[in-house]
Amino acid sequence: MPVYAIAQLTITDPAAYQRYLEGFFAVFAKYSGTLLAADDAPEVVEGDWDHQKLVMMEFPNRDAFESWAYSEEYQRISEDRRAGTTSVVLLARGVGAP
Repeated sequence: MPVYAIAQLTITDPAAYQRYLEGFFAVFAKYSGTLLAADDAPEVVEGDWDHQKLVMMEFPNRDAFESWAYSEEYQRISEDRRAGTTSVVLLARGVGAP
């Protein structure tokens, strides 16, 4: 079953976050994920939301997500994401998943 990684970010250090972005796509392309959305100003339709950016990715299963997320390559570039943002990352199971 597919899983969805949803990142909610507030950029606190634009230079660090830019370094992360410069390495992101090359690393992401090596894994079986699909970038579904990356919005610098998503519209809040209901409730309160205190972040600036939303990113949604799909992976065929949890193992594929973990292969990417915990890879040495991604861990190396994600240091800049953690240094340059305040973020929340959620992992959600696709519909029909046990």
